[in-house]
Amino acid sequence: MAEDVLKKLKEAVMNYDVEGAVEASKEVIKTGSDPLKAIEQGLGEGLKIVGEKFGAGELFLPMLMIAAQAMKESLAVLEPALAKGVSRKVTGKVVIGTVEGDIHDIGKSIVAAMLTANGFEVHDIGCDVPTSKFIEKVKEVNPDIIGMSALLTTTMPKMTEVIDALKKEGLRGKVKVIVGGAPVSAAWAEQIGADTYGEDAMAAVDVAKKLVGK
Repeated sequence: MAEDVLKKLKEAVMNYDVEGAVEASKEVIKTGSDPLKAIEQGLGEGLKIVGEKFGAGELFLPMLMIAAQAMKESLAVLEPALAKGVSRKVTGKVVIGTVEGDIHDIGKSIVAAMLTANGFEVHDIGCDVPTSKFIEKVKEVNPDIIGMSALLTTTMPKMTEVIDALKKEGLRGKVKVIVGGAPVSAAWAEQIGADTYGEDAMAAVDVAKKLVGK
């Protein structure tokens, strides 16, 4: 792959240029370049740098949100081409969603994008996700980790419901559980029997890596 396309992808994400990232992704497909390399060495590298800057307090949340959106929209262009070729070497597999009754999508989507940038295979099942859908997806893809987000104190008990359902289905021992969101805390994670708590997107990536032994 031409180094300039990788550079374009990386810089588009770092410059919060959604349109530029999508255009560069289309260029990858058009020229028959390696979509895997584009994801890992272009988009992924760019988002990792943005994430590190956010973690260091060098930039604000809206910028991280736009960079994550650039990656998300570019993946929609590149991932279909992956199916025809080699699959990604994955750090681990994650099912992630915002629990039922909660339509907040931004934080969860940023975490999903950051996990993807760090080599995870991410199945984002959206927001307002009923417990049954979490269970269905776990049975379907056999993930290493479930990530649950709640932005409302009223929806936090749904996290407990999902964990109870995992136990009932005999799945709890097969999957690690990360919880996060503004009202969620490490104490809450411990109380409901989750494995760990992700304070923000960067912390979620760090704890996910630890859970899969990376």
